[in-house]
Amino acid sequence: MRLAKDGVPTISCLVFLTLAGFFMSPLIAGVFVVLTGFVIWFYRDPERVAPVAKEGEILFVSPADGKVVEIMPASHPFTGECTKVGIFMNVFSVHVNRAPCAGAVEYMEYIPGKKVAAFAPKASEINERNYVGLSTQDGNRVLMVQIAGLLARRIVCRLTRGQVLAAGERYGMIKLGSKVDIYLPKGVELSINLGNKVLAGKSVLGALVCQ
Repeated sequence: MRLAKDGVPTISCLVFLTLAGFFMSPLIAGVFVVLTGFVIWFYRDPERVAPVAKEGEILFVSPADGKVVEIMPASHPFTGECTKVGIFMNVFSVHVNRAPCAGAVEYMEYIPGKKVAAFAPKASEINERNYVGLSTQDGNRVLMVQIAGLLARRIVCRLTRGQVLAAGERYGMIKLGSKVDIYLPKGVELSINLGNKVLAGKSVLGALVCQ
């Protein structure tokens, strides 16, 4: 199982503490074995293959593993009028985030904020969050928003302006429970509903027919 590189320092430290625990007591060693196992599992990063779009259409895949908790009309200066899809990631989800489509990074903004429960609608507006806007070759604009949750302590984004991403490419993660919003271009035909479970880089959220 591939591990997210953001978890390597934490995992290495826990492995060292686990080994040290064996020289102290079986109970302490056992606690660290369980904790290390959970952290390794939390930072799992399975391989995903993005679906191939039909000729004349653009597919948008989920940027995160989790449950669809919001589908609503929205607007943002980068995208204009669009459709927002909110995906809640609980502590058991894979937390690596992926690009929903191929595109170049044109917009980035980090906003400090609170850490209320990420599944609450107001979390999109008041929580700590990081915006990444992609522009596709066809001129469409897509916005991904990494939102910190009640337990989330850190948002990781490894992108720079001008960087080109492939559909399904890894670009960051959020540590512990959190939420990712995606703003899809107006006219996208959605293929998901509220309550659906989705997988990052694999589950199709919707399609847009190229004009």
